[in-house]
Amino acid sequence: MIPHLPLAFGAMNYVEIIRDASFIELAVLLLLMGVSVASWALIAMKATQLSRARAQSLTFLDTFWKASRLEAIYQSAQKLEGSPLSKVFCAGYEELSKLAQTGNKEGGGSEDAMSAKLGGIENVERALNRAATAQITELENRVSFLGTVGAASPFVGLFGTVIGILGAFNNIAEQGNATLATVAAPVGNALFATAAGLFAAIPAVVAYNSFVSRIKVFDTEMSNFSADFLNIIKRHFFR
Repeated sequence: MIPHLPLAFGAMNYVEIIRDASFIELAVLLLLMGVSVASWALIAMKATQLSRARAQSLTFLDTFWKASRLEAIYQSAQKLEGSPLSKVFCAGYEELSKLAQTGNKEGGGSEDAMSAKLGGIENVERALNRAATAQITELENRVSFLGTVGAASPFVGLFGTVIGILGAFNNIAEQGNATLATVAAPVGNALFATAAGLFAAIPAVVAYNSFVSRIKVFDTEMSNFSADFLNIIKRHFFR
């Protein structure tokens, strides 16, 4: 026995909906279709980017805590271009290397040396913070588009529905026939715009919340890693 399909999937004639739609309704449907396709493409791209970042970050952390030389970690980190943590480490290591080269060239008394050490720690910390901010900005790139689609699409669909219902009732008024059979089809077709808006909005909202949550985890991990890296530097290079 074949199960009865809902109207939206079974009895609705989509060709008739498009044929009978007004210019505004068609524009709304095309807009919603366009943002839905763009949303799915962005969702696929961001999901791939974040999954790659997670996998490479785990690899980097494993290398970082097991290796005994910063230079070896740096060489491994340069190969992990998708990891935010490796980018933060590279920025801190490069700043530390510049400070080491400057310290070897310059001399001075104990007060000058202490001042240089304190300034060096601050420089490394600033480099780590700049790199972390840049990585968060890169991860958040275009994610706000999903939030906009999720918030605006239902209202765009509702606008198309209102326009469709107004047109349907105007036609009914001109024909002078307001039976249920006359009203049901055009009103049902108009409601298709609301369904299209929800179809575009729901995946975008779910993906937006998921991506924001995952990016916050990366933000916390970069802050924790920067603090650990600074502690290691202070113990071994600024004693």
